[in-house]
Amino acid sequence: MPCTRDQTPGPHAEDREPLSGLVEQVTYYNAEKGYCVLRIKARSHKYLVTLVGHAASVTPDEYVQASGRWEQHREYGPQFRAAFLCATTPTTLEGIEKYLASSQIKGIGPVYGRKLARAFGEEVSNVIEQHSQRLIEVPGIGPKRVAKNTQA
Repeated sequence: MPCTRDQTPGPHAEDREPLSGLVEQVTYYNAEKGYCVLRIKARSHKYLVTLVGHAASVTPDEYVQASGRWEQHREYGPQFRAAFLCATTPTTLEGIEKYLASSQIKGIGPVYGRKLARAFGEEVSNVIEQHSQRLIEVPGIGPKRVAKNTQA
């Protein structure tokens, strides 16, 4: 997903704080305007955090990085308003497993997502995209599954 910046006037970059985490739920998404309300499992937060902002696209189990500020919405409570929002490949083993299991990669579900994440760690995306023949190193993944995964 391309990174997006909110074009509305707001806090200067030096007034923003960073927030990152795994998207657990897309509560609302307007494809026409790109406005989204996400529930994320953020680093250093015990409970899910509500993040609002603009994104070209976003799906559960993507890892997002944002900068913005906290605000108190009178109806929905505390939420993080992102002036900058970017989805990236997750970097934790748990995040990688969830991402692979989320059906975003053809032929990979929870079982193979876990196996791939444990076999290749943070390099799994590179292996899938650039060195797909290495996937057969993982028990249970054969040439048919590799072929299904690499078809455009």
